[in-house]
Amino acid sequence: MSLKQAKFYESVQANFKKAADLSGLPKGLLSQIEVCNSIYKMHFPVKIGNKFEVIEAYRVQHSHHRQPTKGGIRFSQHVNQEEVMALASLMTYKCAIVNVPFGGAKGGVKVSTRQYNAEQLEKITRRYTVELVRKGFIGPGVDVPAPDYGTGSREMAWILDTYTQLNNGELDAAACVTGKPVAQNGIAGRTEATGRGVYYATRELLLDKKMMDTVGLETGTEGKTVVIQGLGNVGTYTGLICSEEGGMKVIGISEIDGTIYDPKGIDVQKLLKYKKSKNTIIGFPGTKALKNREDWIGIECDVLIPAALESQIRKDNVNKIKAKVIVEAANGPITAEAENVLLKKGCIILPDMYANAGGVTVSYFEWLKNLSHIRFGRMEKRFDQQAMTQLVSKIESMTGKTISAREKLQLTKGADEVDLVRSGLEETMITAHEEIFTVYNRRKNVKDLRTAAFLVALEKVANDYEMMGIFP
Repeated sequence: MSLKQAKFYESVQANFKKAADLSGLPKGLLSQIEVCNSIYKMHFPVKIGNKFEVIEAYRVQHSHHRQPTKGGIRFSQHVNQEEVMALASLMTYKCAIVNVPFGGAKGGVKVSTRQYNAEQLEKITRRYTVELVRKGFIGPGVDVPAPDYGTGSREMAWILDTYTQLNNGELDAAACVTGKPVAQNGIAGRTEATGRGVYYATRELLLDKKMMDTVGLETGTEGKTVVIQGLGNVGTYTGLICSEEGGMKVIGISEIDGTIYDPKGIDVQKLLKYKKSKNTIIGFPGTKALKNREDWIGIECDVLIPAALESQIRKDNVNKIKAKVIVEAANGPITAEAENVLLKKGCIILPDMYANAGGVTVSYFEWLKNLSHIRFGRMEKRFDQQAMTQLVSKIESMTGKTISAREKLQLTKGADEVDLVRSGLEETMITAHEEIFTVYNRRKNVKDLRTAAFLVALEKVANDYEMMGIFP
């Protein structure tokens, strides 16, 4: 286990204990909530070329207070048991915060996706799925995986196909995994979900005058400067939506090949096209490449968004930060030691278990869609459109005024699946924001948003355990 991974697991435990000490919940109950209930470590052979390779992999179910358990699968050469345990723990608290009825889980396969082609990755993914099926670690009512670092809709489609073959005739088989392609029982809006959730969470914070006054910022998103670390799925959609819908200015982006900076703002859409053609972000017109890739952390900005991996902000680099607000789009990007330093400096930290919960929220919508066997909006879209058309026509006849066909279409359009998904995600993130800030503002012994978020989650998980009659 690397030092960064050790710090990540230790940070999750430290943050849990910090909140647990303030919760007033029974120690026995807190002990149950803290531990991972089921840990499955496996090794399986896969033929790669003319050789057999033994692949190390994990699936951890942290809590069974709600079932099924839910959490992504990451493909990374750095995967180990402690990392997967920490991620599974965060999933429990994340699901509770956004009121999604799952227990937390996580999976990991110790491979570098750069070292295998698509055919080889398919073999590994399908073989991993077979192991999960054999041990009962996957199923619509048992454990529902999703994409994470190194995986996407392609891998989820392979998992679904393998599960279906091994469970022929299971009516709800499509709900065994989320994050699937839309054409294969997925849901519109899932790909952007985590990044969109990060935007909604950031927006709600920036609209809070009391919080903005503490760091000397004006309220609102318009014109706020942003630096993003990581241009994967989460970083990409965070940057796009923050700039296009929030009017924020992305001035710095860091990727594995380097960090670029432009105080006038970076057009993320154009950067993505440049990256696709050049296979790098370095050299993008109008930007300056920093000599040291790690210097993204010291760029002066309003909002810093680490959207890559865990333990990126540590004791050795935390003092370089000039941002006033840090939004954790990645899981565990700030170690507990570094967080203490930032809080003393007066920084606002929006914690990962809330900020990046958009993915699991929309995964929940996909799961519901698969269980109901009907596309969102299919039943009501045309009815709503016709009702609104009649209303607009009635207003026109009463007022003697008419509007253009384009304006009428905008007013009468029924909601598509993606519209309903975005609306549901926005409502979820706003509600969670209100719950967290109610605890933060009303409890004098709660000094930071992470502790407030943990307390919200612990209370909900504890209530579930008590309802089960385990801790009367």
